[in-house]
Amino acid sequence: VQLQASGGGLVQAGGSLRLTCVASGGTFTYYTMGWFRQAPGKEREFVAALSRSGGWAEYADSVKGRFTVSRDNGRKKVFLQMDSLEPEDTASYYCAAARSIVTDLPIDKARYGHWGQGTLVTVSS
Repeated sequence: VQLQASGGGLVQAGGSLRLTCVASGGTFTYYTMGWFRQAPGKEREFVAALSRSGGWAEYADSVKGRFTVSRDNGRKKVFLQMDSLEPEDTASYYCAAARSIVTDLPIDKARYGHWGQGTLVTVSS
């Protein structure tokens, strides 16, 4: 499956952005979808994961209550709604797909075999 992420940009602290990841090829519903981010000079870190059906989600502690992950299986899209953004959220954001069982929610980036290109989110203070 190929992934294409978009929606990044420059936003002030407290603002919102919605990232979109479009999948092509493969069977989208076979995959848990994840979002990761990487700030300059730091390792890529887990942000959120959503099960194949969209019924189960997992979030990093740093984004719980502020970010929401969702998917539209009919249109092969996954979204990351980011609210109450903070300067610490500044990073390139990547969507990823992991072939998995129905309720699997991996947070280890090594479990994800397919990655999109990053989309840059910059939050100004």
